[in-house]
Amino acid sequence: MDKIGKNRELRGFFHDLFGEEKTEEILLFWENLRKRYTIRVNTLKIDREELIKRLNEKGFVTKSLDFYEDALEIVEAPYEIGKTLEHFLGYFYVQSTSSMLPPLVLDPQPHEAVLDIAAAPGSKTTQMAQMMKNTGFILANDIDYDRIKALSNNVDRMGTLNVIITMTEGHRIAFMHPETFDKVLVDAPCSALGTMYKSDEIRKWWSYEKVRRLKRVQKGLILAGFRALKPGGEMVYSTCTFVPEENERVVDFLLKREDRAEILDIEIKRYKGFEDGLVEYRGEKFDERLKKTLRVLPSSRFEEGFYIARIKKI
Repeated sequence: MDKIGKNRELRGFFHDLFGEEKTEEILLFWENLRKRYTIRVNTLKIDREELIKRLNEKGFVTKSLDFYEDALEIVEAPYEIGKTLEHFLGYFYVQSTSSMLPPLVLDPQPHEAVLDIAAAPGSKTTQMAQMMKNTGFILANDIDYDRIKALSNNVDRMGTLNVIITMTEGHRIAFMHPETFDKVLVDAPCSALGTMYKSDEIRKWWSYEKVRRLKRVQKGLILAGFRALKPGGEMVYSTCTFVPEENERVVDFLLKREDRAEILDIEIKRYKGFEDGLVEYRGEKFDERLKKTLRVLPSSRFEEGFYIARIKKI
């Protein structure tokens, strides 16, 4: 099935950004993508080998993934992995591999103060809590009540004890907690084109007008996140979309507004589908430092499209 369908605006965007050949390559990959589950072992509750053993006894076949020791692919499943007792007990989180990357890039350490400014439903919040070994604290914020409920349920299920949940507009965080956090994650709400293979709704509603509205929110969040960061602290800005207006242009906006913002290299292995950030799009030039940011295109290892920027306050 054609994942773009009749949305001419969306089709034009894909061909404008990627060209015809790469667009068809991405769409063909998604069309042929079998239903694939990846999970993150929750080492706060169970040892990795013990979880593998328990799942194998139930008939699940797992495969280790080389980019992250706590990531597993479910190769064979007798039934839906989310219906297992182990899932209910919080021994693992069903999470795409691409979604695991932003916390790995941010690399929160034990005893640090961390802000997750748009946290729901909690996949990255609970991953960071795990990386921090349940020490320090994470301020996990969101604005939507239903999303907060999902966040709260996942924080509880995964046994994370260092998470404080707040519900407020993200841009207000900077006024409430200026220069407070060692690390900040801005996993911004976006047009989600990188996950389009999972949802027909995205290709139906996507438009440049919606992107323009999202861009305003994204700029407010990245600015607030940076201002809530301590001097010397680091922030990751990420989205699950390909759209430069939501990615490079938002980070470029921050660099123009904040002299103390510096782009850092992303120190992870370069896999297939990883590309440098754009420094020009549709005749508009961005800061040359944006080459250091990362575009994740769909591949057999990371099936969702993502964008990641690592930023330091100097």
